Amino acid sequence: MKSAFNRFALALGILLVGTFLSGKSFGACGEYSKSKVAPQSWNGQSTLFLPTSAKASDDPIVGMWHVVLTAQGNEAGPPDGTPIDNGMNIWHSDGTEILNSDRPAQDGNICIGIWERTGKSKYKVNHIPWGGNDPSNAPGGIGNPLGATQLIEEITLSPDGNHYRGRFTLDAYDPSGNQVVHVVGVLSARRVTINTKVKNLL
Repeated sequence: MKSAFNRFALALGILLVGTFLSGKSFGACGEYSKSKVAPQSWNGQSTLFLPTSAKASDDPIVGMWHVVLTAQGNEAGPPDGTPIDNGMNIWHSDGTEILNSDRPAQDGNICIGIWERTGKSKYKVNHIPWGGNDPSNAPGGIGNPLGATQLIEEITLSPDGNHYRGRFTLDAYDPSGNQVVHVVGVLSARRVTINTKVKNLL
């Protein structure tokens, strides 16, 4: 009896492992064929198998960048040339990105987003910086939420792959979803390499 149970457990284990490795069970909450991160390949690390996005990992935009955003074309202000942001931007091969802004941490200096290629050397980024809590409006607690911001960028990568330029739109909202800020402008970025010096970024 015990031997039969052991054979059954072994067969079930093989079946589950086979199903998992085939990729057919990926995306249990949605249809596999519609998943945007359908595993085209798998990276084995120790006993874990991590899905690899269908996006090419060698896309030239992938890497680390120093990016500067400047206001331009705002009738009601801020004036042209006003610095809006300055930060270190990392574009990942899975279509996500992170911006570490030079804004104070309490104002929300980490911006996460998603990107996609829209044409030859052209990209679009959708950042969602989530506002932190404001302790000044609730001194006895952690503060009330400040709302969120959406930063849309449309950029063009230079032929040498070491610079990009484009335009951005920044909209900020209060916790009820009412728009409280609208700013447009231009941005430029330079690739950060293993040899980049801090003095070259200042």
